[in-house]
Amino acid sequence: MGTWPGNRSKPDRSVSLEQYRLRARIYDTELAAFEPIRTAAVDKLDLQPGQWVLDVGCGTGLSFGLLEDGVGPRGRITGIDQCPEMLAQARERVKEHHWRNVELVEKPAASAVVKGRADAVLFHFTHDILRDAGGIGRIVAHLKPGARVAAAGLQWAPPWMLPTNAFVLLAAMHSVTSFEGLSSPWDLLAVHLDGLHVDTTMLGGVYVASGRVKH
Repeated sequence: MGTWPGNRSKPDRSVSLEQYRLRARIYDTELAAFEPIRTAAVDKLDLQPGQWVLDVGCGTGLSFGLLEDGVGPRGRITGIDQCPEMLAQARERVKEHHWRNVELVEKPAASAVVKGRADAVLFHFTHDILRDAGGIGRIVAHLKPGARVAAAGLQWAPPWMLPTNAFVLLAAMHSVTSFEGLSSPWDLLAVHLDGLHVDTTMLGGVYVASGRVKH
């Protein structure tokens, strides 16, 4: 079926793993333009000192600083990612900042195991993960009822917004393995949420979705 994401009806884990292995060293630079989106997504979590937050598809740990600001030293952060090269960067970040409350889990979201139920979860530019209903269900099972959820990433803009969609296409080719669901990437997650709210930015090419886990 080739490497073109449009040829796949669902994400391909092996292709994604290779994709992010190649991007690990330059990932932070690639994501620099999207840092305001990261801040907006973490703000939606309304984290409080002492809480536990999951960072699913944590990559190199770019969100850890903001999450630390929210949960504080008495809180807990669990970063989940399947890519060893990305997590190696995350470990260096944790070591550099002397964070003692960060746990890293090297597993796909669909098979990650953590003990207990967290207060919040972040999905930042993790389209392939959000298109796996089973994986989402597994993560939600590790959340408290009423836990806050935030997800951000690329989305197709309305068809007439050609420049925006050209940007989304270019960015998606390097970060997703299937275009499936790119019109509403949050819809599988929304099944588990109350009070879903979706904001759009970057001329409709990026979304931030948030809500609370159903009781």
